[in-house]
Amino acid sequence: MKIIGYEKFIVAPRWGFLKIITDEGIVGWGEPSLEGRTHTVHTCVDELMEYMIGKDPRDIELHWNYLYRSTFYRGGPVMMSALSGIDQALWDIKGKALDVPAYQLLGGKCRDKIQTYSWIGGDRPDDVVRMAKERKELGFNAIKMNGTEELNFIDDFSKVDALLDRVQGLRDAMGKDFGIGIDFHGRVHKAMAKIMMKELEPMRPMFVEEPVLADHFDCIHEIAQYGAIPIATGERLHSRWEFKKLLEHGGVDIIQPDVCHCGGLTELKKIASMAETYDVALAPHCPLGAIALASSVHIDTTCQNAIIQEQSIGIHYNKGNDVLDYIKNKDVFDFDDGYCLNLEGPGLGIEIDEEFMRVQHDKALTQPKWRNPHWTHKDGSFAEW
Repeated sequence: MKIIGYEKFIVAPRWGFLKIITDEGIVGWGEPSLEGRTHTVHTCVDELMEYMIGKDPRDIELHWNYLYRSTFYRGGPVMMSALSGIDQALWDIKGKALDVPAYQLLGGKCRDKIQTYSWIGGDRPDDVVRMAKERKELGFNAIKMNGTEELNFIDDFSKVDALLDRVQGLRDAMGKDFGIGIDFHGRVHKAMAKIMMKELEPMRPMFVEEPVLADHFDCIHEIAQYGAIPIATGERLHSRWEFKKLLEHGGVDIIQPDVCHCGGLTELKKIASMAETYDVALAPHCPLGAIALASSVHIDTTCQNAIIQEQSIGIHYNKGNDVLDYIKNKDVFDFDDGYCLNLEGPGLGIEIDEEFMRVQHDKALTQPKWRNPHWTHKDGSFAEW
């Protein structure tokens, strides 16, 4: 089997897809996306695919190492997102060629299903109790929300109080066993993170995510001492070597690598196994499309330390189109009591609606490119989004 061609697609709301074509008629799908920089990633895909043309797509470990190691400058979000999309497509091809789901090629299952959570509240969290109740009616037993608006290095305690009011309102309305994930989104600096961890502890959150930016993960161990709350992070790390440093520093309880940014299924599986040796759980980051979600679920199926899966159906970023719009077999993501069942179709187990995708790609060419919000503090200085 040889790779003979590929196609790239940019689609709403902010995703990129890749189709790799073989001489045997088997095609594989990947999701080389990077929120706000997907066009840049697709230029990198072109560069990496120069090597892939004519190669046997089944030699995934060989190709991963070549694509990663053969350039003098390695890693980073753009290059690793491009590599991730290619890697996903290769696993899709190999599974289809052998007529087995990708997870069977990654060691087989260790579970029948994985718990999922839903996003609520938007960028500046609001009306979270109503939205959480709606998610519970849909069968979900856990949600995640942004904790706060923009915060300065030292900021008003009214913002802390607003966070506490939201979380306490959720806990009162949803009960003690409902999972509440609180995403600090890197908006919170170390001093304020300490305060918030201490104040949030009595409300028993499921986890606090990105208490500080990934640039400062060396202080997570310090922040962890201020509240007995599991700390999750890792969506902005892009290889096992970056996660190695995070795990060695300590303080993190849940890692959140993104299968679209960390090197695909090949690398995510290795990162998860490494985390298990530190007694750290896995909860893959996934605010993206159906290919990313399917890839993440295959990893969850094979990893003992996987505990919960993010999914972005209905997330506030999904303007114009949503996750399920791009696949035909939508029922594979009919969550059962908040759980996603293992994907049993060959390859990644999803059937892309290619005709719809092509129409959306043409539309996207005439639409403004997605960019994340740009925020400022009261004094006009830059604020983390």
